[in-house]
Amino acid sequence: MQNKGLIKLFAFLFGLVSIYQLSYTFITSRLEDEAETYATARIPSTEENYVAEREALEARYLDSIGDNTILGYTTYNEAKKKELNKGLDLKGGINVTLQISVKDILKGLADNTRNPVFNKALADADQASKNSDDTYLNLFFEAFDNIKGDTKLASPDIFANKGLSDEINFQMTDDQVKPIIRRKIDESIVSAFEVLRERIDGFGVTQPNIQREGTSGRILVELPGARDIARAQDLLSSTAQLEFWETYEPGNQPLINFFIQANEQLKTLVEDSEEEQVKEASEIDTLLSDVAQDSLDLTAERNPLFEKLQLNGPGFAIGIAAIKDTAQIGSWLRMPEIRRLLPSEVQFTKFLWERPSQNSEVAALFALKSNREGVPRISGDVVSDARDQFDQFNRPAVGMDMNVRGAKEWEKLTNEANLNNTGIAIVLDNKVYTAPGVSQVGGISGGSSEITGTFTVNETKDIANVLRAGKLPASAEIIDSFVVGPSLGQEAIDSGFTSFVIAMVFVLIWMFFYYGKAGIFSDIALVFNIVLIFGVLASLGAVLTLPGIAGIVLTIGMSVDANVLIFERIKEEVHKGKGKGQAINDGFNNALSSILDANITTGLTALILLVFGSGPIKGFATTLIIGILTSLFTAIFVTRLLVDWYISGKGRSLTFSTAITKNLFQNVNINFLSKRKIAYVISAIIVTAGVASLFTQGLDQGVDFVGGRNYQIRFIDPVNPSEITNDLTAVLGSASAKTFGDANQIMVTTKYKVDAQGTEVDDEILGILFNTLQKYLPDGATYEDFVPGGTNEDIGVMKYRKVGPTIADDIKKNAVWAVLGSLAVVFLYILLRFRKWQFSLGAVAAVFHDVLIVLGVFSFFSAYMPFSMEIDQAFIAAILTVIGYSLNDTVVVFDRIREIVSEKGFNAGININEALNSTLSRTLNTSLTTLVVLLAIFIFGGETLRGFMFAMIVGIIVGTYSSLFIATPVMFDTLKEKISKKNR
Repeated sequence: MQNKGLIKLFAFLFGLVSIYQLSYTFITSRLEDEAETYATARIPSTEENYVAEREALEARYLDSIGDNTILGYTTYNEAKKKELNKGLDLKGGINVTLQISVKDILKGLADNTRNPVFNKALADADQASKNSDDTYLNLFFEAFDNIKGDTKLASPDIFANKGLSDEINFQMTDDQVKPIIRRKIDESIVSAFEVLRERIDGFGVTQPNIQREGTSGRILVELPGARDIARAQDLLSSTAQLEFWETYEPGNQPLINFFIQANEQLKTLVEDSEEEQVKEASEIDTLLSDVAQDSLDLTAERNPLFEKLQLNGPGFAIGIAAIKDTAQIGSWLRMPEIRRLLPSEVQFTKFLWERPSQNSEVAALFALKSNREGVPRISGDVVSDARDQFDQFNRPAVGMDMNVRGAKEWEKLTNEANLNNTGIAIVLDNKVYTAPGVSQVGGISGGSSEITGTFTVNETKDIANVLRAGKLPASAEIIDSFVVGPSLGQEAIDSGFTSFVIAMVFVLIWMFFYYGKAGIFSDIALVFNIVLIFGVLASLGAVLTLPGIAGIVLTIGMSVDANVLIFERIKEEVHKGKGKGQAINDGFNNALSSILDANITTGLTALILLVFGSGPIKGFATTLIIGILTSLFTAIFVTRLLVDWYISGKGRSLTFSTAITKNLFQNVNINFLSKRKIAYVISAIIVTAGVASLFTQGLDQGVDFVGGRNYQIRFIDPVNPSEITNDLTAVLGSASAKTFGDANQIMVTTKYKVDAQGTEVDDEILGILFNTLQKYLPDGATYEDFVPGGTNEDIGVMKYRKVGPTIADDIKKNAVWAVLGSLAVVFLYILLRFRKWQFSLGAVAAVFHDVLIVLGVFSFFSAYMPFSMEIDQAFIAAILTVIGYSLNDTVVVFDRIREIVSEKGFNAGININEALNSTLSRTLNTSLTTLVVLLAIFIFGGETLRGFMFAMIVGIIVGTYSSLFIATPVMFDTLKEKISKKNR
């Protein structure tokens, strides 16, 4: 081998840099363990809310030592920025995909026009977006072009308005306007991206990740380690639409008359079934009974509105109601036939609920003075600064400063409120945070104000944070979310590490057992390979996920393949009578072609996964690609350096087998091709049965592909999933529960309100789950114990996933394209590499065969296996890996066939049989090693990976079989026909 000195230097530096990069992870891990020990020793588990208290103490401990020098070259704060990033499934936290509403941006650019053509085009685009991959903007332009008639985008009441007058004029054509609107939309999405990034920076999570997804208007946000899930969701989805409104004076008679008339009207509108609901006595009723009620005789008959709403609320509120009834009351007050009852002097009244205090069961209703356009007196864009502080009673509050324009408007508004005896409602995202009166005559000057209420310190920090960052230019809907509790993340680390160690130990022992001293050198190269993989991940800032660990463990199994190929070729050269030095040199050279072909085909499928996958699947693809590259380097160069070093010593003898394995697979002469028709029949039966199952039973599609929500819920004692399914179906309408791992853990899937967005729906479903499943929880378990990241890490929701129907459709289409794309790319590669389409046909036929069998197995056995066999993105990753592995095996076989046939000729398939027999040792060795590695992950890697690993185990077994009995026979039969015609 040439340039040994350069390779040694490179290997040394590569290893040194990797160890240096990993040192930061070791440092942070050690210090965080110390902080956890410190907090655990000082706060006993008997203390109330001990989990949160321990977390706070850990944070203070790490802050106190954050800038202390460690080992003379770093500090904890610096090391934290450079440590190996752990994904949500290993660290806990939240991953969301936000959809910035392009519709809202368009309406804003058109100045909220009432133009019927414009609004009809928006409605048509809404409908089309449900079944299209195209962007909302393109769908809007298409819808507008279909119905516009003589109307132009540059109409004065659409985009040629005052706000866009510098760029769009009345004479412009639609083709001239469209690029401007595209640019404005993109600028708004960039603005939303920056606003979210500023908010996240103020949230206090280490290693947050935020990125745009092309031009779709989607923004991916990942907050690993975030424990307060509800707080994180509110921070991300809040538009920060701050508004200041004047309330009506208490006891406003026109409004009271309106509510009386509305109640009478609702008697005829509300269905009998709703009117006959029995009110249950509760603490809420007691609270409501304490509220002063106007002297109305409401006892004679049913009163739909007044049974839920009590008039004369506290302060400047018009009324008060139970939180559970606010949605119903709000829908009644928005009904056109009810709105028409408003007297002329209050006809534009805007009704908003207060933001209830924590643990409150009631909320106040405010009536705000509005106008025909629904525009507030002052909007949040006048706020120049915001900060969290404490009010005069030492309660958490938010202080605000306004610009010059805002200060003048604020003084005018507060003066009017003082004169009219009204309040100033401070509204954030359509929730009234506070509505104080104004006692200062002449109004408040200077533009400073304060938001008070029943806040926690974290809440005031978040409100100040979003106000400083500014409002989002449009609403941001969470269309995909993935939440993992911290305790589940630690379990994933433990199970992943266990499977990793077991797989590693097995491979090291097996290589030594099979190849003797040479196996030790491959073991050294393998350990070095693992160091390099983790070092590269750390240096690139890549995120390590649980599927990523699976990718690394799979790399262990597959990286053995290169050494097996090399050692088997060296043994062949030795059997030909060559000297050790020449045999080693020729063995490495002859194996190089097969090694490169096999790894390139696997690498291509990994690249496709990287392009089409998302989240953890990208982590799997990243580690697989890095593993392939480092495996090539260590197998080809590091192993060679070690072997050459050893044989260069005097009196040293190196064998590539042991006494037990020396004659294994020697002089094997199986006539594979003669058995191809039997193999065709067996495969046809299995594939046909699988396809029949696919058509009759189908596949158990996960929420990734059909939309919905699923929740991994843990109890203390075993539970009956059928019983839970019945309980949840009664309240959610659509729900299923399956045992997930141990008998005390279930996975609940529901499509309840799958089209609805907003954190309110998420909270509603969590509340329903808690109330329905409370009888299965320990006595005294609270809602706070039940939610993800709650106060009890042993029970409740460990993880949940929400996927909107639109993004589910996109995920499904991406999955299909990923599989088809990988087949096409590999077909072309093999065609270019082997120059005969028969080889490509054989390889692709084998891959189709393998994929259909895996799909059939999942379809047929999904109802019988004791683990989840849902079809999701992880399953697609497994399918693509099976494709890569199957091709890896097939290409090695084809490479040997090409080599032997080119030397000895076709000879009616005799030489093809020889090639198959000569690679049998390598095929079985690699397959067995990889299979045992996968079994280690399957058994010890945790429930989340079980279905993923099962797909790969089936794929490896079937792939090994197909490379011998499908790919080669198909190639042989088609090539034989061509040769026969040529001879004739």
